[in-house]
Amino acid sequence: MECLFCKIANKEIRDNVVYEDEKTVAFLDINPRADGHTMVISRVHSNNILDLDDKETAPLFLTLKRVTAMIDKALKPDGFTIGINHGSSAGQAVDHLHIHVIPRWKNDGGSSIHGVVGNPPRESLDAIAEKIKNSNK
Repeated sequence: MECLFCKIANKEIRDNVVYEDEKTVAFLDINPRADGHTMVISRVHSNNILDLDDKETAPLFLTLKRVTAMIDKALKPDGFTIGINHGSSAGQAVDHLHIHVIPRWKNDGGSSIHGVVGNPPRESLDAIAEKIKNSNK
């Protein structure tokens, strides 16, 4: 397999791993946005959150919680931005589901998740909610 993150998970490529267990791996981002910027992945290859098998979701999010706590204890940031870039138009550069854990400090020049995109809805929130609810029928 040519997946970069699978190679890291399988120890074919050395990276700055900060946590691993039988289901997940967490390592420092090679292009960090802040000290401690960490990627959390499942060892099972999945392109995105929709492709991840349900039984792999809980271990991934438990590791996310553990790693966030580890970073909090080690670096004592003022907060975190935690997110997933899903698809290339959202900025996903590696086609393996990964969750960014970015420590945040007051006045660090970043913004909230709300700063990622500025494309307000053209339809009412009621209409959008109905579309989403009806998609599960």
